[in-house]
Amino acid sequence: MTDAPLLVTGAAGFIGARFVESAVRAGRAVVSVDAERHFRERPEHTGVRFGEIVDRDRLFERIDAGLELGGIVHLGACTDTTELDEAYLQRVNVQYSQRLWAIARERGVPFVYASSAATYGGGEHGFDDDETTMPRLAPLNPYGWSKQRFDLWALAEERAGRAPAAWSGFKFFNVYGFGERHKERMSSVVLQAFDRIRTTGRARLFMSHRDGVAHGHQARDFVFVGDVVDVLWFALRTPLRRGIYNLGTGRARTFLDLAHATFAALAMPVDIEFVPTPEHLRARYQYFTEARMERLRAAGYTAPFTSLEDGVRRYVGALVAAETAARS
Repeated sequence: MTDAPLLVTGAAGFIGARFVESAVRAGRAVVSVDAERHFRERPEHTGVRFGEIVDRDRLFERIDAGLELGGIVHLGACTDTTELDEAYLQRVNVQYSQRLWAIARERGVPFVYASSAATYGGGEHGFDDDETTMPRLAPLNPYGWSKQRFDLWALAEERAGRAPAAWSGFKFFNVYGFGERHKERMSSVVLQAFDRIRTTGRARLFMSHRDGVAHGHQARDFVFVGDVVDVLWFALRTPLRRGIYNLGTGRARTFLDLAHATFAALAMPVDIEFVPTPEHLRARYQYFTEARMERLRAAGYTAPFTSLEDGVRRYVGALVAAETAARS
């Protein structure tokens, strides 16, 4: 990786903005790509130095005009798991990614991109990031399928000898942390619980509609955004030469655990209401996810992952601090 600017797509998004912050702290120049209005409209990004800003619809013109690149961190995508427009997802999540892959290959720079644990579907094939088993995965929604299509396309391009010199994709599990308020209904349950607890004193979780799983015992691999950023830097700096990896903690926790951690961080008594999962979501609902992390560890990533309790405490602290700053 050279000292030339890093191209960061989705820079006005949740993980993208946190990565840009980390790049600025590290003294790295960045070119931040997203819809230009997002940089202006999202108060949670106040104070973030985004470097050169390029609208996502004009990115390829800017690259053709001679934009210098030291690497590509591709985090931009439609991440709405309820989006049903497959043509839109193909254009935004697959074809846009394919063009960036080709540019990384032509420029000889590392390419790091966001895949998703949504590719694992209901988990009937497990959560092992063994690339030989990936074609068998069956996502539960069009979003997951868009991520699956790009993963399989990347592996096919590599087999055909058309890969960047260094490339890595990461199947993000349930990422949470400061900077996701703009995601609204797609934001993490931590933020939704925080807002409801502050307003009503009570958290709300979905009921279970599966035999053998009690209400609130649906489980996810919740991973703190700071850990995600650290792994992305590891991939760039090592650099990881190739491959698709899980990015979780390796330990599933229940939504009850998450709610309890949020109450604890707010120093408030626990009060949880269970509501039916909306009918239109039930067939596409993941009851359990847990990343197998052996491959990333074998690749040399040794840092510990933040515990759910510590991550929620840090996140809640940042939310309270942001509220205090907004009132002052």
